[in-house]
Amino acid sequence: MLTSFSDRLLDWFDTHGRTDLPWQEGNDSYRIWVSEIMLQQTQVATVIPYFERFVKSFPTVTALADADLDDVLHHWSGLGYYARARNLHQAAKIVRDDRGGVFPKAFEDVIALPGIGRSTAGAILSLALDQRHPILDGNAKRVLARHEAIDGWPGKAAVLKKLWQIADKHTPERRSAAYTQAIMDLGATLCRRGSPACDRCPVQEDCAARVAGSVLDYPGRRPKTEKPLRQTTMLLARNSERVYLERRPEAGIWGGLWSLPELGDRTIDDWCRDELEAAATATERWQTLRHSFSHYDLDIQPILVRVDSPLSKVADSDDTTWYGLDETPPGGLAAPVKKLIDQLKKSSNVTHD
Repeated sequence: MLTSFSDRLLDWFDTHGRTDLPWQEGNDSYRIWVSEIMLQQTQVATVIPYFERFVKSFPTVTALADADLDDVLHHWSGLGYYARARNLHQAAKIVRDDRGGVFPKAFEDVIALPGIGRSTAGAILSLALDQRHPILDGNAKRVLARHEAIDGWPGKAAVLKKLWQIADKHTPERRSAAYTQAIMDLGATLCRRGSPACDRCPVQEDCAARVAGSVLDYPGRRPKTEKPLRQTTMLLARNSERVYLERRPEAGIWGGLWSLPELGDRTIDDWCRDELEAAATATERWQTLRHSFSHYDLDIQPILVRVDSPLSKVADSDDTTWYGLDETPPGGLAAPVKKLIDQLKKSSNVTHD
């Protein structure tokens, strides 16, 4: 007779589970919280170096709350989904101001913080405090959808409701922290999306999808829709070894990050006159750069614009700056913007970042 799902998973975890991840040191709520936010839609291998740099610069929730958002976004550059960083910073300020710098221990208080949903709140409290809370991150969804052969895309409310019921059913009263890490580890290392290692899975005997020979059919896929293609023109307005940057609005893509300006409906001459009080002395059209978001693709047409005017005509402010190519960026840069600036540095033989 088979033992329970959780017992088999815990037995497997005791031998094969991951116990040396950098955020597992000391069961610190702050470190686990930061890691869980970074791990949303991002793989462990990608997160580890970002996490280590982040907690070195911001070792406590108070240090994070006290930091400038630009500095936080700079540490997040390249990790994507920048709303996570803005919400993390805002939540840290709430913990500092309203809770004396102590991360809350009650589920309703944790889930009330910006950027924390049901699964993330449960994972933090389970991993840090061994509280019993079911989780349903991407790995857990995949494991449970296959084991119970739950049809449909988990993005649908009815499918998600079923998966939450199953997650709650299997979450044990004891060793909740180990179980939570175990189901995430199983999904990440064996019950993978494209090449599951069913022969080594501790719950293979009663996995409905394996028995039916249909493991790759679960979980159900998001209904296919053709992603729209959008286009924009970005200007690399250059004056000697400096390039003009502006901060993007908080709302919208790359909110709060520093970016190359977009031309919009204006001509280059009009933009230079309006924004820089200068004239373009030369322009160079670069190859189009495509950047993909989850819901659309963006084609960026970069144009290098050389201007010759006193930099003082556009003073540095909270939202604009002349960035020296050999300096540290003023804050976070979106991935395609960083790529274009790196290309400009390379063409200028500037190596310091």
